[in-house]
Amino acid sequence: MPPLSREAFGDQLDVSRETLQRLSDYLDLLRRWQSRINLVGPATLADPWRRHFLDAAQLVDRVPAEAANLVDLGSGAGFPGMVLAVLGVPGVHLIEADRRKAQFLREVARVTGAPATIHAERIEQMRGWPTAVITARALAPLPRLLELADRFLGSDSVCLF
Repeated sequence: MPPLSREAFGDQLDVSRETLQRLSDYLDLLRRWQSRINLVGPATLADPWRRHFLDAAQLVDRVPAEAANLVDLGSGAGFPGMVLAVLGVPGVHLIEADRRKAQFLREVARVTGAPATIHAERIEQMRGWPTAVITARALAPLPRLLELADRFLGSDSVCLF
């Protein structure tokens, strides 16, 4: 299967040209920073629109319309949390203990204008708060994810792991 193009990604998700440009800027930063810190598996950059951006963006339809906030556990390179923030999900919080990766996330938020809050700390050391949506990608096995998410669970929380 050939790599998914930027245009095909935009057509599949029906995003505006402005949003597609913001995601392209994100990809440019990812490629530049990847040479300095390991953000994603190097082989995945051959098809980033499918392997990272589409994989993250597919969750946008699973976020309840009334969701006021989202916490992305172990954000790494920002998938899925930063992509969801760029796509307009409100109140996105990205939690990443690796300070270099957190700095990358801050730069992505600055360049793309994504309204995301970055927490450069360990999940286990954070004081949680009731959150509408909790996401994580490739962080830990499900039993461990549930332990980590517990501090953010509210009565109506949705977990997208």
